[in-house]
This record gives sequence, structure tokens and C-alpha cells, in this order.
Amino acid sequence: MDDVDSAIVRELQRDARQTNRDLARAVGIAPSTCLERVRLLRDRGVLTGYHAEVGLGALNRHVQAFLHVQVRPLSRDVIEGFKAYATGLPEVLAVFVVAGGDDFLVQVAVPSVDALHAFLMDKFSGRREIVGFRSSVIYQHVRKPVIEPLG
Repeated sequence: MDDVDSAIVRELQRDARQTNRDLARAVGIAPSTCLERVRLLRDRGVLTGYHAEVGLGALNRHVQAFLHVQVRPLSRDVIEGFKAYATGLPEVLAVFVVAGGDDFLVQVAVPSVDALHAFLMDKFSGRREIVGFRSSVIYQHVRKPVIEPLG
């Protein structure tokens, strides 16, 4: 990626809804050049999609938590099966397969602490591959709006 590609990516992270003409103006290139560069960035996998951010509170999901999960046996089938199960649950926002003491980090958003407890009891406690889990309630979440390429 050159400086122009980096500028395009930065601008689109700030506002993916801007017109191609506005994007081209912001990075100092012709609209036709900008359109082609954006297409190439998509083709190369640099830009993987566009999305709308949703306020979780507006969807009655006022409590977020990370669930630290250990599964056994550690096999591809168990890992893939748990990933598929967890991502299919409506409360789950993200599933991370991790190294270390935990095997998974699962991000959930639910209406209340009581709903979090019910989720854990109803959706995790009875699963035989889960040998342990703990939860960490998220008090605040700040996301970096623009991710810059590293050296």
C-alpha cells in the first residue's frame, strides 16, 4: 500500500458513506482514480466490507461481558463445534479462539446482569465440552475509529 491507498483506507474508516467524489477530493486524486483504487483495495482484501454501527442499548443489550471458556478435549471437532454453537446464539457478538489458560473468549451483550446469569446457566452450564468458564462484565468499551497500517 502506498500513501494514497493508506489515505483512502483512513478516510473510509472515518466515513464509509461518503461519495466517491468526496473521498477523491479528501485524498487529492481524480474520482476515476479513486474508484479504481477502492476496487483494487477490495480485490486485495484490504477493504473487507462496510457496516452500520448499532447502539446496543437501543436493542435492549445494556450489559456486555467477555466469557472466558475452556473446552475439552482440545480437538478440531470440539473447537469447530463450539465456535459454530456460540456464533449461532443471538446474545453472542464475537467469538475468539485464543491461546493460554482459556480456549475461547466470547463477547456477549444481554439486557441485564440477571439475563447474563440466565444465559450462562441455560446456554453454557449444560454443555459437556465446556469444563470451565468465567465472566468479566464490560463497564466501558472504546473502539479506535481508524486503524493505521504498521511499518
